[in-house]
Amino acid sequence: MEFAKRMDRLGTETAFEVMAKAKALEAQGREIVHLQIGEPDFPTPKHIIDAGVAALQRGETHYSPAAGIMPLRQAICEEVYNRRGVEPKVEEVVITPGAKPIMYFVITALIDEGDEVIYPNPGFPIYESVIKFVGGKPVPLPLLEEKDFRFDPDEFRSLVTDRTKLIIINTPANPTGGMLTKEDIQVIAEVAKERNILVLTDEVYKNIIYEGEHHSFYSIPELRDQTILLDGFSKTYAMTGWRLGWGVMPAELAKKVEKLMINSNSCTATFSQHAAIAALKGPKDEENAMVEKFRTRREFIVEGLNKIPGISCIEPKGAFYAFPNIKEVGMPSQKLEEYLLHEAGVAILSGTAFGKYGAGYLRFSYANSIENIGLGLEKIKVALEKL
Repeated sequence: MEFAKRMDRLGTETAFEVMAKAKALEAQGREIVHLQIGEPDFPTPKHIIDAGVAALQRGETHYSPAAGIMPLRQAICEEVYNRRGVEPKVEEVVITPGAKPIMYFVITALIDEGDEVIYPNPGFPIYESVIKFVGGKPVPLPLLEEKDFRFDPDEFRSLVTDRTKLIIINTPANPTGGMLTKEDIQVIAEVAKERNILVLTDEVYKNIIYEGEHHSFYSIPELRDQTILLDGFSKTYAMTGWRLGWGVMPAELAKKVEKLMINSNSCTATFSQHAAIAALKGPKDEENAMVEKFRTRREFIVEGLNKIPGISCIEPKGAFYAFPNIKEVGMPSQKLEEYLLHEAGVAILSGTAFGKYGAGYLRFSYANSIENIGLGLEKIKVALEKL
């Protein structure tokens, strides 16, 4: 079979590949500790499930408008205003089946062959994948461990050219757990304003923060017409399987994204959208409890990683990932990922799964129990002692 050449430019999300390898080993009888997948291990809160079930029972099983049902879009406008101080218009909101389509559709709608996109590296791999797929030029912005996995402002400015069409930021970040400061946001804002560059701000982990304050690029009123806000329900509300994401963007871009929705998905599942309203408007007790459990696990895993010879790990400020430095182990990240899966029975991800600047690091998801995290760390310690 002969495929289109553009398929060669499309990357993947390695977490799903490693999960498949781990499941294959489990099918052979191996015990595997899963620390690779970025998925909360908590159930979706009951009031959200009840709202979804009620929607199904009253017949919310048909098409919705491509951009989403009006009550959810209105609820998102309220949420954005309450959290970020800037109130969008309903026509600027698009609901999608998961947050990834917002990335995909926005990049597809904006980037022509040869246009440059600055994106965080190490960062979520789909950014680079889609930029390449549409023929754009990905320009990695290094996130530095010595700066708590933030960027160097001078280096950022040096990457901007007349071909820069879009800047992508992610705070709190996957895979590092790092958070941009107000000063970092201001640096990006100054450049975006001066050069009239659009900014896609990915804030899917905004509610999972342990230290400091979340600063949203969308909170800058004068740059509202240059900002695309990406968010979703998967992480905050443990709703990964519901497939619910959303974007807020200039209305003319929202129309293009809506057209891409029509051509690909038609719409997001209607009953899921009604459940999403309950998530936004309902009690936050379970959400807050989940974050506190993540906080406990964060402290546990960071302390445990730092006790393993050859590994050092700074404490992430948000999300639910640890990104330890393994350079002293003396094995490349990708090889160490494979070694720990097969030798220790622990599934983690190579830092290079998140870009070239992830070399020398691994990503651990602590969306697992303290017991399993502890078991995984002990298995890794024993396996490394054999090297």
